[in-house]
Amino acid sequence: MSGFLTWPDGDDVLIRNASVPCCLTDEAAEGEYLARDIRVAGGLIAEIGECIAGDGASVDLQGGIVFPGFVDLHTHLDKGHILKRAGNLDGTHGSAVAAVKADREANWNARDVAARAEFALRCAYAHGTVAIRTHLDSLGAQCDITWPVFRELRDAWAGRIALQGVALVQLDAYGTDVVEHMADVVADAGGFLGGSGALQPDAPALVRRVFDLAVDRNIDIDLHVDECGDPAAHVLRLVAQETLRRGYQGRVTCGHCCNLALQTDDVAMAAIEACARLGITIVTLPSANMYLQDRVAGRTPRWRGVTLAHELKRAGVAVAVATDNCRDAFVPYGDHDTLDSFRFTLRVLHLDHPYGDWGGSISRVPAATMGLSAIGAIGVGHAADLVLTRARSFDELVSRPQADRVVLRAGRPIDTTLPDYAELDYLTKAVPRATNGPSAA
Repeated sequence: MSGFLTWPDGDDVLIRNASVPCCLTDEAAEGEYLARDIRVAGGLIAEIGECIAGDGASVDLQGGIVFPGFVDLHTHLDKGHILKRAGNLDGTHGSAVAAVKADREANWNARDVAARAEFALRCAYAHGTVAIRTHLDSLGAQCDITWPVFRELRDAWAGRIALQGVALVQLDAYGTDVVEHMADVVADAGGFLGGSGALQPDAPALVRRVFDLAVDRNIDIDLHVDECGDPAAHVLRLVAQETLRRGYQGRVTCGHCCNLALQTDDVAMAAIEACARLGITIVTLPSANMYLQDRVAGRTPRWRGVTLAHELKRAGVAVAVATDNCRDAFVPYGDHDTLDSFRFTLRVLHLDHPYGDWGGSISRVPAATMGLSAIGAIGVGHAADLVLTRARSFDELVSRPQADRVVLRAGRPIDTTLPDYAELDYLTKAVPRATNGPSAA
């Protein structure tokens, strides 16, 4: 038994009566879904069509939606699952930064980072993710601990999850010499430069320094931008200006961009139109921003903390949805499940009536941003890395967690059993789980 389907033996299986989101195929069509049969053979999608003939092995999806393997464009694999030893005292962004800093300095050796990141990858794989871009804390000595671990994980997971890494430091670190070594380590590992910054007087010089280092090493840029509720912060505008000046079109990604929702329409639209012209991808991360933004003790938040996804997309900006942090001081929830983040985002940002092509925000859009042309879509010749759901429409998809999804890799269902949180107890100093028998020595 695999999820809600009994999967037949053999490498040639016909999936009948699937609903394929139009935005995830190259077929010209109207509406939100195509009713299709999909033949998988030899690990690939061999045929897609209506009422494909065949008397061989088959399964009937009964109208269930099919996705390609998910692409998660913004995560923090090195931070995950530290909540029990580094909780957030008041739920604010400042407290999260302080808690993670203290935990990093005390605990983030190679063994610790590798174990938690491996656990995260196992979760993501079981949920159906095929590619991840992770930001990695890279300040000072941590750079030489985490990046070798990342390289080993990338090699170990090749063929299962494609991994990309981005160096993460506070933006003001780019005003110091320490970033020279960091940029060399990152470039040697095939990674990208990143950082986190909002409103500060020297932001223009710091953004220029990011681009100096990236252009010199010919590597892409992926920044946390304006993750705040101050409409006076304009780092996104600074990034757009530098992208144009350096000729870095199509090589820059910006996550969060929360304060766009608080700026005047003309200011926000000027930044949005610049992103569209310059091919800057924007990643919206509601799981983190709904948790952190506008948090004041004893007061209900007055705004949602998320960016202007509709306006960005309407202007022609590539907009992706990603999971972000997981069970740490920045986000105490989550399970590295891109579909769960997508379902949450649909509700929070009103990505409905119609749902349109938002399905591409966890597949085609991030895959294109990562330069992974072989994934993110459903088409003949693509790997049969698919996620099959029982949901026959997006409202059904959003209404239930799809915990019984079937995940295919190379045309065969994988074991979707999730790793037990107890596996990390030895790292997180959790209270031991009670047992029915005597404790093991």
